[in-house]
Amino acid sequence: MEEDSAWLTLECRIAPDEAGQRVDQVAARAFSDYSRALLGRWVKSGELTLDGRQVLPKVRVKGGERLQLRARSPAQENWHSAQEVPFEIIHEDDDLLVVNKPVGLVVHPGAGNLDGTLVNGLLHHRPQLAELPRAGIVHRLDKDTSGLLLVAGSLTAHTALVRALQLRDIHRHYEALVEGVLEKGQVVRAAIGRDPSQPTRQRISATGRDAVTHVEVLAKFRRHTHIAAQLETGRTHQIRVHLASLGHPLVGDGRYGAQGRIPPAMLAERVLQVQGFGRQALHARRLQLAHPATGEPLKFDSALPNDMQGLLDTLAADQQSQASTDA
Repeated sequence: MEEDSAWLTLECRIAPDEAGQRVDQVAARAFSDYSRALLGRWVKSGELTLDGRQVLPKVRVKGGERLQLRARSPAQENWHSAQEVPFEIIHEDDDLLVVNKPVGLVVHPGAGNLDGTLVNGLLHHRPQLAELPRAGIVHRLDKDTSGLLLVAGSLTAHTALVRALQLRDIHRHYEALVEGVLEKGQVVRAAIGRDPSQPTRQRISATGRDAVTHVEVLAKFRRHTHIAAQLETGRTHQIRVHLASLGHPLVGDGRYGAQGRIPPAMLAERVLQVQGFGRQALHARRLQLAHPATGEPLKFDSALPNDMQGLLDTLAADQQSQASTDA
């Protein structure tokens, strides 16, 4: 990726398994730092091309083509404005805030999401966070991942939380739904690095950074598995990449190979719910840590959001229906 004050240049090669999808949908996954609306405008203007050709956003790709973007850089992100942004705070004291982040909320400003982020909302809620690095945020969640996020409330706490993360003294537990039946839990140890062909994608790489994920099976369905995952390290997209490497991408995670798998003879309305799940099915469920100022042991939990719970209920109902039929 090349960038200067005026121009932005990006390119990637379309994966073979994306054949048949609209070019604007593929671009939205490949260049996820930018909104789909902005990418659509770039396609229409010819600034985002397919193998060097200007095409309409609805054109279907064949796989293997190259997406190339050369466009004027959008406006600079806003780390300083306090804006009213909806999110839930489940714990707050002078040194620590624990946020329950909703699906669709970007954590911090960046290309394509200049403001209206959790950072802007935190500055509205507590203006003094502007004095801290990154407004107190010490780790992040992807836009479409829901759940618990730690925010330091003081500089001393920020230093302590960053150190605790480095020492792996903060325990982060997630729940996810994956495609395929995972027979048993395991520990995934595989280094992760940026995919050179797709700048917004990560991959297993011998030259990447060490990454360890502990995976536990919570429930098996006919073609899906409900899992728990505990991070030992915190690499970008770590759970998504590690589960995909096992052949079990997260439901809804087309960037890492989800195919909308469904069990045979599933009811049509259930098929629509499974295949229409519009994000990676991943939720930050639990945090365990020592309070950064007092050392008190803390544990926070967040219930699954309605969309994931509904998906679980659908898969359980399908499992029960099949069991009744077999009986």
